[in-house]
Amino acid sequence: MNIGELVENFELLDNWEDKYRYIIELGEKLEPLDDEFKTDDWKVQGCTSQVWLVPKKHGDKITFKADSDAMIVRGLLAIVLLIFSNNSAKDIKAVEAEDIFVKLGLKEHLTPSRRNGLFSMVEKIKRYADKL
Repeated sequence: MNIGELVENFELLDNWEDKYRYIIELGEKLEPLDDEFKTDDWKVQGCTSQVWLVPKKHGDKITFKADSDAMIVRGLLAIVLLIFSNNSAKDIKAVEAEDIFVKLGLKEHLTPSRRNGLFSMVEKIKRYADKL
């Protein structure tokens, strides 16, 4: 799936209850992160839930694995990984994630703490892109 397909899928859903269910379904498809990575070294600060994000470089591309202890947050992670994973550091830094979140309606339909956590995930990904 790509970002365009994700936006289309969101547009097909009539209400936010259905969209939340869809986000949770996306999270259920997310591959679990090995326990060895569930440490403070990989933890995303600024999230109410526990969130771990691990980068891996493959040539000029960076992929990410992630996990959370909250179902809705796992779904948000799946969206974030769809946006950023398997891109170059330059492309990652150029992505305006907020524009995508607005298209999906996430910005106005998430609680302030979830929204802050979502942007903390994006910031951590961009910091990884700077380092790699």
